[in-house]
Amino acid sequence: MNPLKYLKNRIERLFYKAYQRRLEGEANTWKIPRHIGVILDGNRRYAKASGFDSVIKGHYEGADKLEEVLHWCDELGVEIFSIWIFSLDNFKRAADEVEGILGLIERRMRELVTIEGLHTNQIKVRAMGQIELLPLSLQEAIRNAEEATQHYDKFILNVAVAYGGREEIVEAFRRHLKTESKTGKEVHQIAEELTVDKITPYLYTSNLPDPELIIRTSGEVRLSGFLLWQSVYSEFYFCDTYWPSFRKIDFLRALRAYSQRKRRFGE
Repeated sequence: MNPLKYLKNRIERLFYKAYQRRLEGEANTWKIPRHIGVILDGNRRYAKASGFDSVIKGHYEGADKLEEVLHWCDELGVEIFSIWIFSLDNFKRAADEVEGILGLIERRMRELVTIEGLHTNQIKVRAMGQIELLPLSLQEAIRNAEEATQHYDKFILNVAVAYGGREEIVEAFRRHLKTESKTGKEVHQIAEELTVDKITPYLYTSNLPDPELIIRTSGEVRLSGFLLWQSVYSEFYFCDTYWPSFRKIDFLRALRAYSQRKRRFGE
């Protein structure tokens, strides 16, 4: 390595290490969100920028990064973490990439059942999305992870896979209408009685508070439909870093930005 480049990298590492320590010291004065949502974006671009021969390697590094971020959540007192790892639109990607991503998700779901830290930290796993569209083996892996952790309540990990925000709302309305029609009500009566509180129990996040903070990595400044209903009063933080390169500094900056904002809820 070029001596000047080595020196530059060394100075940067020392600077970021000191900066991280400073942020960690300040964190105990911040308002920490109870529920954080994250759009894990940039795995493919990270793989290409890193010169990998396959974009799937970027997804694998992204999966490893998630484990690291979960530790940060535990340290800082976050209780609910909702992640979007595969959208309904992602089915349109090249077949080999879709197969690789879904295979990775299945592998990690199966590992969750046996990872000691998952049970020690009492992490409940909940899937969000049209799970019936996934390969049967992945559906089984998801069910096993949910069943193995269903009694935990210390930390909740919501995993959005085969997920679309509009589709979630449509499904919630559909389930509400079916439930109401079974009571013998006419359509006009159901419409007259319709309120926000009538729909909320049918969302994927039923019985959970809405996310106070939603983070998206990779520089994209949009939600793409993630938690459309639930994010009405969420604070947003957009980070330029690709997900596999997401650092604790980036996470702490997001929490600091959230803590500095005054949430008015439309008032």
